[in-house]
Amino acid sequence: MTPRPTLHVPTSASRRQLLLGGVAALGTVATGAAAAAPAAARTPSAAPAFLRGAATDWDPATVRRWASDTWDSLVAMTDEETGLIADNIPASLGASERSGYTSPTNIGGYLWSAVVARELGIITPGEMTRRVRRTLTTLLRMEHHEPSGMYYNWYDEASGDVLREWPTTGERVVPFVSSVDSGWLGAALMVVREAVPGARKMADELFGRMRWDVFYNPGDDPDHPTVRPGGLMHGGFYPSEDGRPGGTYQGTHIGGDPVWLTTHHYDTAVSETRITSYLGILTGQVPGKHWFAAWRTFPESCDWSWHEMQPVGETRTYLGVDVYEGAYTYRGMRIVPGWGGSMFEELMPDVFVPEETWAPRSWGRNHPLHVRAQREHGLIEAGYGYWGFSPASDPFDNYREYGVDALGLNPDGYFSDREMTNYDPGFGDCREGTNPNPEYGDGVVTPHAAFLAMMHEPQEAFTNLAKIETELGAYGSGGFHDAVAVGSGTVAERFLSLDQAMIMGAVGNVLGNDVVRRAFSTKAVEKALRPVIGMEEFGAGLA
Repeated sequence: MTPRPTLHVPTSASRRQLLLGGVAALGTVATGAAAAAPAAARTPSAAPAFLRGAATDWDPATVRRWASDTWDSLVAMTDEETGLIADNIPASLGASERSGYTSPTNIGGYLWSAVVARELGIITPGEMTRRVRRTLTTLLRMEHHEPSGMYYNWYDEASGDVLREWPTTGERVVPFVSSVDSGWLGAALMVVREAVPGARKMADELFGRMRWDVFYNPGDDPDHPTVRPGGLMHGGFYPSEDGRPGGTYQGTHIGGDPVWLTTHHYDTAVSETRITSYLGILTGQVPGKHWFAAWRTFPESCDWSWHEMQPVGETRTYLGVDVYEGAYTYRGMRIVPGWGGSMFEELMPDVFVPEETWAPRSWGRNHPLHVRAQREHGLIEAGYGYWGFSPASDPFDNYREYGVDALGLNPDGYFSDREMTNYDPGFGDCREGTNPNPEYGDGVVTPHAAFLAMMHEPQEAFTNLAKIETELGAYGSGGFHDAVAVGSGTVAERFLSLDQAMIMGAVGNVLGNDVVRRAFSTKAVEKALRPVIGMEEFGAGLA
C-alpha cells in the first residue's frame, strides 16, 4: 500500500498556524445558560415576527440586518488606534475581551468587510476610507519579511508588534510567514486598491512589494523536490533558524539571503490555499502550469486505498502536466473533494474569483454540487434539520474542523457531529468499508458555511440561516454565533473575525452586485487567470 503523502498539511487560514507557531490552543469558548439549554427552551432573538418558527422566503432586508450586526462584531474586535482587528471576541463584544492577537488573514478580512459595509450602506464612504487608511498606515510601519514583502503570522492588534510570546500562555512564538495567510491579505489589498480610491496608493505600495514566488517550489532542486510536476506552494517559511521546528530546510526561491522553508506543500486543488496560487499566476510570478500540480483526488489504485473512497475519473493533460481528474461519488453526485470536506475549502476563494463563470467545466460543476451535498447531508443523511459545515469555534471546547467526511480526502475526516462519526464506505474491491451507513449524533453547524453557500443557493441558505437564528437562538448583537450543536442546543458564544469576514464577503456578492469579485477580478486579472483555470474539466457531475 502506498503510504500517505507527507506533502499535504491542511490549513484553516490563520488559526491552524497555531500548530506551526508552536503556541497553545485558543481560549475556551463561552457558553451561557441559554447555550446549554435545549433549543426549544430558549427565547428566540429579537427578529421580525414573520421570521420566527417556520422556514421563510428570501428576504434581502433580513440578510442586510444580518450583515449589519456582523459588521458590529468586526468593529468591536478592531483597535481604534491601529485599525487592526483581533482574531476573536466573546459574544459580549467587550473591547477588553479581544483576543490580543491577529494575523494577516484577519486584517485582510476586516479590509474587504469595510468595502462591503460601504456597499450595503451600513457605513458611509468616508468612514470606510478612514478605517481602511488607518489599517494600511499601521501595516506600512509593521515589521515584516522585507525581501518578500510578506507579513508574519501573529501580531498584537493593539500595537502592531510581532508576537514573540503568546498572550494567554506566555509560550514562545517563532515568527513564521504563512503562504495562505499572505494570500488573504494580498487578496484584500487587491480589493482595496480597486474599491477604495482614497487608499489605492497605499494598497499599491503594500501589494507591489509582495513576492508570491517566495513560496513557489518549481521542483528543480533534486534535494528538495515537490514530487508533483508543475510545482507546489510551500506552507511557508521561517526567516531564521532561531527557534524553528523540524520539517524545514534552508533555501530561497527569490535569491538573496536564504530562509527556512517548510518541507510540506499545499497539494490539493479544493482548498482555500488556491488563493495564493491565483495571486502568483495573475502577477506573472508563478507559471500557469502550477495550477495543475495539485491533486484533484489521489489515485484510484489499490496502492492508494487509504484515502476516503475510491474515486472515478480519467487523466487529462494541461500545459504539459498530466492531471487525474478524479471525483468521489456521494448521493448520486460526483464531486471533487477537499482535504476535509468543509465549505470554506470549496468556496472561500470563490468570494473573490467568479470561478463557476471562468471555469464552467470544473468549478462551475463542483461548487453547486458541493453545496447540494452539504445540504443533503445535514437535512437527509444525518437528519440534523440544519446544514453548513466548516472549521469554527467548537461549542464543546476551543476550535474544531467541522465538515462532511464524505467530501474530504482525509480518511480521519472533518466530521459533522460532536461524536466525530466517521463515514467509511470502503475502497471498491481494495478495502472493505467499516462504516458505510453511519448514524450521526449531535451535529454542529457553522453559519458562515451557509453564507458562503448563499452565493449558489440563496433561498436554501436563507431558510437554513433563518432557522438557525430563530429556532436555535444562535444569534446575538454581533450576528450569528460561530457554531451551534443542533441536538443539544450548545452554542459557541464567540465571534471569529475570519468567519465574520467570510459572511460579509458572501453577502457583499449576493446583495452588492458582486462587489468583492468586481474589485478583485478586474479585466487584467481575468486576462491572466481565466485562460488557465478555464481550460480544465473536472470529473464532477451527476453519477
